[in-house]
Amino acid sequence: MTDLRTFAEALLRFDTTGGDEAAAQAWFRERLYDLGFETYEWTADADQLAEHPSFPDDPADIDVADRPSVGGVLEFGDPEAGKTLVLNGHVDVVPVERDLWSSDPFEPTWIEDGENLRARGAADMKSGLTACVFAALALRKEHDEHESLDGRVVVESVVGEEEGGIGAAAAALDNPYPFERDAALVAEPTNLRVVTATEGSVMKRLHLTGRSAHAATRWVGESVLPHFETVRHAFEELEQERGESVSHPLYNEFPIPWPVVFGTVQAGSWASTVPAELTAEVRIGVAPGETVDEVETQFEERLAEVVADSEWLSARPPKFERFSVQFEAGETAPDESVVAALRGGMREAGLDDTDPRGATYGADSRHYVAAGIPTVLFGPGTIEQAHYPDETVRWSDVERARETITASARRYLSAK
Repeated sequence: MTDLRTFAEALLRFDTTGGDEAAAQAWFRERLYDLGFETYEWTADADQLAEHPSFPDDPADIDVADRPSVGGVLEFGDPEAGKTLVLNGHVDVVPVERDLWSSDPFEPTWIEDGENLRARGAADMKSGLTACVFAALALRKEHDEHESLDGRVVVESVVGEEEGGIGAAAAALDNPYPFERDAALVAEPTNLRVVTATEGSVMKRLHLTGRSAHAATRWVGESVLPHFETVRHAFEELEQERGESVSHPLYNEFPIPWPVVFGTVQAGSWASTVPAELTAEVRIGVAPGETVDEVETQFEERLAEVVADSEWLSARPPKFERFSVQFEAGETAPDESVVAALRGGMREAGLDDTDPRGATYGADSRHYVAAGIPTVLFGPGTIEQAHYPDETVRWSDVERARETITASARRYLSAK
């Protein structure tokens, strides 16, 4: 039988960037079938997702073609008499900058005497997905020996998480299974800690207009750069104000709980010309309990104040529009039974730090929470390794995650 390492290595060899998940998903579904899972497959409907607040309004902007998500089900005892727990992971990965890697990012490489595994997706999050598969198998082995459980475990490999959660959103909106789901665990890289709240974000594109002029007579032009700096500083001030006024007990540890980042800035057309056009893209954090619309309005109002104070901008109002995907925040109450089961499973596996935490990133958990399915995040690896050159995961953490998820699933299905 395939072991944990071999399975992870095989999954990591698939380049699943840019919507190219189909081959990996076909392999994953076949492996699940071979391992005794009943398998399901679904593909998102772009028209349906276009009605969802996370996604662009135009279905043509949502890439769903040839992007199946896969679920595998193991049933225990009388499944209708017990609960159903979903173990979820995403198979897609972000692009790589190969020149920054020490080895082929899609050839799993064991380093430091086999203590760490390096590959794109090692942390985010194919190792966590692998841990879910083998946790379900370990639980089946326990049940076969003791006949002690009723219920189901579902292992999901979904697509497009990095693009707003295409596969998970589809599963949340239109249940692909002939049974209800009671709770979910998403195996994102949480460094083996409990995460019950994830931050949202709103993506906005800012366009400012100045007036070009020859560099030799720049005083007759109007550089767009000082106006951008005014807007940027105004947004940084609002970020600080929100950090002080918007509180959440799980986010006190973060120096900037609701970050604002101008991720791209493009300005000017020629070194000898005063820059007259600027386009910047900004990611704005949304706290649990807030909505994307509410936070978007705050930044639109702050921009309006900057414009009102500038004769130039008042005559040439900036464009400030949404683009890409939006992430609503998601939160599960710490007293939910799936959280209690996970914390108990962690203690059983020798993990002492079981206090619930918040994360400043978004995750597919929010889609299940919105569908009324309590969801918790727990997995091997750290978010610092996600999207990073030479992405690595400590293998002992993957093994500990498998052990913990097994214990947690047993506790969840056993609880009455």
